[in-house]
Amino acid sequence: MDRRPITSTYRVQLRGPKADPNGRAFTFADAEKQISYLAELGVSHIYLSPVLSSVPESNHGYDVIDPTTINPELGGMKGLQSLAATAHEAGIGIIIDIVPNHLGVEQPELNKWWWDVLTYGQDSDFEPYFDIDWHEDNGADGKMGLPVLGSEDDVEKLEVDLSGDEPLLKYYDHAFPIRPGTEEGTPQEVHARQSYRLMFWRDGIIGYRRFFSVNGLAGIRQENPVVFEHTHRIVRELIAADIIDGVRVDHPDGLSDPFGYLSQLRRLLGDDKWLVIEKILGATEPLDPRLQVDGTTGYDALREFDNVFMNRESRDTMSMLALQESGSTWDKQAVKATERELKREIAKSELTAEVRRLARALRRDNWSTYGGNVTEEELMDTISELVAAMPVYRSDYVSLSRVASSVIQEMAARFPSRVFALDLIAAGLIAQGEAATRFAQVCGAVMAKGVEDTTFYRASRLVSLNEVGGDPSRYGVSAAEYHLLQSERARLWPGTMTALSTHDTKRGEDVRARIIQLSDIAGDWAENIRDWNAITPAPDAATGYFLIQNIVGVWPADGVITDELRDRLHAYAQKAMREASSITTWTEPDEEMELRVMRWIDRLLDGPLTDRITEFVQSIAPAGMTTSWSRKLLQLVGPGIPDTYQGTEFLEDSLVDPDNRRFVDYDARRVALDQVRRGEVPTAVSSAETPATLPEGFTAADASMVKLMVTHHGLALRAERPDSFVGGTYQPVFAEGVGERYLVGAARGPQGEDQDIIALVTRRPIGLERDGGWGDTTVTLPDGFWTDRFTGRTWSGTVVVSSMFDTYPVALLVAEEVDV
Repeated sequence: MDRRPITSTYRVQLRGPKADPNGRAFTFADAEKQISYLAELGVSHIYLSPVLSSVPESNHGYDVIDPTTINPELGGMKGLQSLAATAHEAGIGIIIDIVPNHLGVEQPELNKWWWDVLTYGQDSDFEPYFDIDWHEDNGADGKMGLPVLGSEDDVEKLEVDLSGDEPLLKYYDHAFPIRPGTEEGTPQEVHARQSYRLMFWRDGIIGYRRFFSVNGLAGIRQENPVVFEHTHRIVRELIAADIIDGVRVDHPDGLSDPFGYLSQLRRLLGDDKWLVIEKILGATEPLDPRLQVDGTTGYDALREFDNVFMNRESRDTMSMLALQESGSTWDKQAVKATERELKREIAKSELTAEVRRLARALRRDNWSTYGGNVTEEELMDTISELVAAMPVYRSDYVSLSRVASSVIQEMAARFPSRVFALDLIAAGLIAQGEAATRFAQVCGAVMAKGVEDTTFYRASRLVSLNEVGGDPSRYGVSAAEYHLLQSERARLWPGTMTALSTHDTKRGEDVRARIIQLSDIAGDWAENIRDWNAITPAPDAATGYFLIQNIVGVWPADGVITDELRDRLHAYAQKAMREASSITTWTEPDEEMELRVMRWIDRLLDGPLTDRITEFVQSIAPAGMTTSWSRKLLQLVGPGIPDTYQGTEFLEDSLVDPDNRRFVDYDARRVALDQVRRGEVPTAVSSAETPATLPEGFTAADASMVKLMVTHHGLALRAERPDSFVGGTYQPVFAEGVGERYLVGAARGPQGEDQDIIALVTRRPIGLERDGGWGDTTVTLPDGFWTDRFTGRTWSGTVVVSSMFDTYPVALLVAEEVDV
């Protein structure tokens, strides 16, 4: 059966009632209730967070405990079938999110496969499913080491529980199975007979591959055909029943062979299903064209959409301010040095178990005795240095074939004393055995933990840059670079997903849009920071400067401070500080310092600076709104399949998860959409001379109406003219005149035909207003008549931009058909 044409997606976060303290849920049935709204919005496909059975308390679904069943907490198979039937009747398809890399094992008793492996060890039928190290030199005497104990002596605190249906080995609230026939004797004697060994969590002995450094997520071996078939059986069923139109694959880079896995998945799905992968690309890293996928999940596009709205001329000013406030300029040299240092630390601490396993594999994969002159310490240390220097998540894609050799060459030149260890590593990589696989997996884990989970919570030149797939060392992009990147996407990856917000973004798209405005007022921003610090200094200057940017990003423009906002900022600050690991950590929290930071936040919210911060936010909020509308339109008209993350058709102020998984008020959006469809949207331009100022009385609700208008008309047009978008042509549109650099335009059209759609947006509204507005700026349209979907007005020839933008700072022009 031909797939429903995918023109756009709308992501929803599913969760069962046990995932919320108040018992609220968003199940298949709840999603089904929103289908009519999504159809009216213009969405072609609803994109579901993981639907397989996960931990009942999970609010995200990525901790799957049974990949063979649809989550009963969400409504089970019947609930999904009902959702699909309603969606298909409305013309909407379904995309699901699958998690092939790992399974949830935090509560072993919930995962029957893991429980069986713990019970029977290598005799378990499910032992081949998991990536477990049973070698005698694994640090646990050939048993599976589990990082559970609070101290080395806590083995004495084990108990045997014989009260249930099966004997259990208990350690406080933790329960582990006992192999039948081994339950006699003291708890320590029983423990000694098991295939697993409970270890002190600080020992760094972990007997299974994890998802990054998360002990509760155990890696599985999709390279095993039996495992692939068993874990994808439900996907095959959903395809056969025509329930789904495609899949989003979570973190394939964690697998032993992403290329092989995706090829196998493509064969399962067939050529007519959509397949996108969560692949985090560096700013200059291409997606390997040999991959049998439609593209990525859009982190690369997100980076481009954000950066084109920045004022690159303020780079040095913002670098110096960051130096004064945090001790670092956070320029390219500083960011890369920090990333390398933190990646090295991660490799030697949180991921030392993975590095140790890699070191042992390197020796095993060398068939000769070479490497005998390299000590274990030297090899471990060199591995840590090498993975810290790797610039990509994993370099074993064909398109990156020379990355590892280049890094090894540079390291050998810089550190001649490491040459023998590097030779040993290179020999292991060349052997293309276990060591090569482990090297690629370790590189990805170290990159994720060292860069996105740590560096991105320290770098503070402009925190909107610190996004998944982003690069805080790159300060903005020119319009020329932006257009070239869009043209490349249109040619090479026309079916890739593009995104502005996801369940993983560290701050929502509208929060970033406001923070981006700081790049246009660097001098004023610096002056305000100095004044604020003099009145209410942060307990730690670097932490304070990082947090204040985020606080400004979510600060209500009306100045109304709620308890909910206070709680959200406290939760965000704690997570940000612990991830940064500068003044407190997850494993060794400095509660006193954390409390001092919370009190500092409280003083900002209701102290002598409160009114000043509100006044400052009011000065940049309108420009942030304009940027939000403009960026959304570029996404909707640009190459690829645009995803709208739940609720972001309105302006919203979410921060990192779980804040961005808050429940969405769809009733309000449904009412607003009815108004948009009737053309009842408030004017969003004050005058041509003041593009960064909104009309008097313009509210946050009005701003959401405008964003909803942009979203609706963009999605509807994509559905109306699909050939102009997916696989269509891309052409930049430029303005002429005093304000030409403040306009970004893009034209789309079917292959082999004239462009029939043009999007024009405003960039850097504060800079534009400072330069006196649009003035004589014009844009010349192709021959014919062009109607703006937002205002209904028709234009032709050379148009004065201030006239076109006198109602909204964006325009979506559609070529009128000419009767022949």
